[in-house]
Amino acid sequence: MKKLLTAFFGVMILTFFGCTTKSASVQAVSEPTGDSFTYFQGAYIDADTAASKLEAAGFEIVASYKSIEKAKTIIFTCPTLKAEAARPGRAYAAVMRMFIDEKEQTISITNPVYFARAYMQEYYNHAKFSAVADKIKSVFSGLKNSPDKMKYADLANFHFSIGMPKYKDQEVIGRGSNADLLAKAKAYKKGKNFVFELKLSETSTLIGYALGSGTTRFPKKIGRANAGLLPWSISIENSKAKILKGEYYIALNYPLLDMDGFMGIMSTPDSVIKDLTKPFKK
Repeated sequence: MKKLLTAFFGVMILTFFGCTTKSASVQAVSEPTGDSFTYFQGAYIDADTAASKLEAAGFEIVASYKSIEKAKTIIFTCPTLKAEAARPGRAYAAVMRMFIDEKEQTISITNPVYFARAYMQEYYNHAKFSAVADKIKSVFSGLKNSPDKMKYADLANFHFSIGMPKYKDQEVIGRGSNADLLAKAKAYKKGKNFVFELKLSETSTLIGYALGSGTTRFPKKIGRANAGLLPWSISIENSKAKILKGEYYIALNYPLLDMDGFMGIMSTPDSVIKDLTKPFKK
């Protein structure tokens, strides 16, 4: 009975403190041994109501973005995500995304465990990220696991196929002081493509950036339900602007995508680099 009570209160602590404080301690939680699901999915809820629910639960709304036609993505974070993503090279883990599809009347929310395991790697703390996942599931009733999934053990070393990039193989799209890189991103096209800015530390900032209209067509070909991966994230850290390569980031968000599907969007990864390099050219 004592062990059961200890486990019960451990779960309660994780659920309560998952996204409300930077300093709350969390107890060890066993990591998954099977599949990790990419998204939590559920019935439609409008963007304003969704944002209100997230904020009431202690999440911070970073941006709201029209990712594709008749759909919107809410980018959100919390103290846990920001603190963990402030570690060197881990900025992409700072935000989660809620894709609200007005056309299909569905919602899809990124699973913190899935994405953080891929992004954080040796820094990954399962207790912290599973607490954030539990908090998300407590906000929206009736969420189900997505068909998209991957073996949990494969996430930290994920790559689409032999010769394809891994997390570490990021593309450097700009060099200069962090302040100059951020200024260039904001100034390009008078800020038209600049979606959000999230400072994580004195040396690290994550920004969200819109791709060109031609490049953003790829979700129509491989599935709009996962279009919450837009806008693309850019990490500005230690005088470099970097992005996750398309072959990695798209495949991570579309784990059921096969080689034939990827061949249908084979020009997209290069187009992403081309689009996102432009703001940082001299």
